Amino acid sequence: MKPESSSGRPDGPRKSPRTALLAGAVLAPAVTLLGPGPVTPQSPDELRQFEGRASVFEVQVPVNVYNRSGEPVRGLEPADFQILDEGEVQEITGFRVVDLDVITPDERRVIENDYGIPPAARRHFLFLFDLSFSAPTSVAKARAAAQDFVLEHMHPADLAAVAVHTVESGPQLLVTFTPDRAQLARAIATLGNPRLLHLAAKDPLGFLIDTPSAGSTPGALDVGGVNDEILAMRDLDAYLRVIGNEMEKYEKSYARGQISSWTASLQEMARILASVEGRKHVVLFSEGFDGRLLFGRQPDHFDEEMNREQDAIVSGEYFRVDTDNRYGNTQLQGQVNRMLREFQRANTVIHTVDISGLRADTPAEHRTRIVHRDALFYLANETGGELHEDANDFGAELGEVLESSTVTYLLSFVPADLGEPGDHRRIKVRARAPKGAQISHRMGYYTPRPFLELHPMEKRLLASDLIAAAEERDDLEIEVLAAPFRAGDQLAYVPVIVEIGGESLLRDHQPARLPVEIYAYVTDENNEMRDFFSRVVTLDLTGREDAFANTGLKYYGHLELLPGDHLVRVLVRNSATGNTGVEAVELHVPSFGSGEPTLLPPFFHEEAGSWFLVREQPADQYAKTTVYPFTVNGEPYVPSVVPLVRSGRTGTGAEICLVGYNLGQGDLDLEATVTTSAGERVEGGELSLRERTVTGIPGLDKLVAAFDPTDLPNGDYTLEVAVIEAATQARSANSIPLRVLN
Repeated sequence: MKPESSSGRPDGPRKSPRTALLAGAVLAPAVTLLGPGPVTPQSPDELRQFEGRASVFEVQVPVNVYNRSGEPVRGLEPADFQILDEGEVQEITGFRVVDLDVITPDERRVIENDYGIPPAARRHFLFLFDLSFSAPTSVAKARAAAQDFVLEHMHPADLAAVAVHTVESGPQLLVTFTPDRAQLARAIATLGNPRLLHLAAKDPLGFLIDTPSAGSTPGALDVGGVNDEILAMRDLDAYLRVIGNEMEKYEKSYARGQISSWTASLQEMARILASVEGRKHVVLFSEGFDGRLLFGRQPDHFDEEMNREQDAIVSGEYFRVDTDNRYGNTQLQGQVNRMLREFQRANTVIHTVDISGLRADTPAEHRTRIVHRDALFYLANETGGELHEDANDFGAELGEVLESSTVTYLLSFVPADLGEPGDHRRIKVRARAPKGAQISHRMGYYTPRPFLELHPMEKRLLASDLIAAAEERDDLEIEVLAAPFRAGDQLAYVPVIVEIGGESLLRDHQPARLPVEIYAYVTDENNEMRDFFSRVVTLDLTGREDAFANTGLKYYGHLELLPGDHLVRVLVRNSATGNTGVEAVELHVPSFGSGEPTLLPPFFHEEAGSWFLVREQPADQYAKTTVYPFTVNGEPYVPSVVPLVRSGRTGTGAEICLVGYNLGQGDLDLEATVTTSAGERVEGGELSLRERTVTGIPGLDKLVAAFDPTDLPNGDYTLEVAVIEAATQARSANSIPLRVLN
């Protein structure tokens, strides 16, 4: 795996469907049903999804409606809902119904691995292992329950993340919200112990906690092997014991201070989670803390300390009574309540899982468990969640939550008054629903803040959320070309070329120094992350702003992949303004050893000086020794992602390099097909073969051709090129988008 490095499929690259920019949501405890009052109906044309633009801030509100049995209520229409923002009725500008029961794994396609579900309608699970208030043996045993939930209970469209928390270091995100069950299972198995991880995967966005083996079979989740390794090394148990010993010292001496620190760090985490779109369900694995520090001591005739304090009160010796212990600490109560309120504002429900039952204890310890369980119940109840006492089967107990959120009504509105940046605005949703039905929805939203004011983790989650959803963004104009070159019978070297429009990068940007973040991740058909690269480039444009605005940045990186269908997800962001572009393209990697004929996308030669070029930095020996693949007759060239062609170029047309494998030994013919953006075939354009070069590599062909857009009007097209072996009529084809200017 590379900290930074670099698609085509047989019928050419395609982009993922565009979806609207969405705001996050979660279950809220508020329940309001709409009475018989009128709701203004809207036509389907009016119920549109807004395209994400910087000038429009749209709030999307996922709403679940369910009956007394927890079953979802289906069939509601836009006219059945009403949204109030700070008490003012809002116009519903978008409406969509997402029903997970009609989405099955069999319907999954690589380019639509987000199942077409908007991020705001997705369920997000954060598995948070509390190492501060839990015994090591309990935490270790809770891993199996969490892994079971990931593998058996989550819907394929759900996203999940894994984090650990200690008072000393606060919350640490091990794996960001991802559909990759293999990385989630690995994170749960290791709980962040660095000695059990291969640290070569220095992933800045946190999708990969470990390096996928280049020889591993996609879709094969070897969690058992991971656990066997852990049991053999016993490193995890030792790791947890060290943390447990330190936490025990804290608890004995600084119980209230420990809870205060724990609360403060979780409050910060809640504020950061507000940046994640969609419903968040935090599943907290913990033994809890002493609830008496919050609520005081409940009447208990077996509590000797309470009996002694009662005698002291009767005798007037109040100095012998610890009032905080007896009645609760109001300051601590305030801190905990502020933390819980932040989770509510972040559209997040806390489901607590009492893992203390996973270990044996004495009767005295059992009574302690009860008061600790009171604290866990309070955390869950105040955010709309539940306390689960059977840690081994909490997945089944969460079934009601999963069932009630199966159907989501996604409502959109554009606030007329945003107020100040960072303000929290309250939302209330009313619904005309069957008698006895309940609704849950987000309780509010935060107004946008300047990008530079965001916490680093917020910036990271914003980027990873877009990568996970493969949601196209066009704040920045980016185009992506990726193509698999043979590196072995079962391995492809995949250059990824990213073109970023200079004018869009400079929009809202003032300084001459331009910081640009580039991320590329690739998933297979099982939604498992297979490789990635990343790079932060800072350009000094002093005196060159106009030239850059007319061209832009062109970046070259690479991936290493096994045969199969993949989705390459590329995100580019201006680090100063936050303007972001996202593209997702399909990539088919053939099995080169099979002998199957393969043609890569047509590579048009880029004119020198057209772009500001940046190439990946060699991060490992493989990157240093790999031969640059874009050469013809020994001469390197730079391919164009979206070629700009003009007719009548000295009568020869634009030069193309066609790279193919196993095309045959006989004569080859070329065939060109030009289609519009709507897929309609058009007449025009001439493709001619100039030369079949000698590569010296068995099975590898490089053809030199020329394309002249004769009779093609100005516009955007797709050019499909087919190579046909004259003797057998075997046909290989691939395509590329192009733009014609006459």
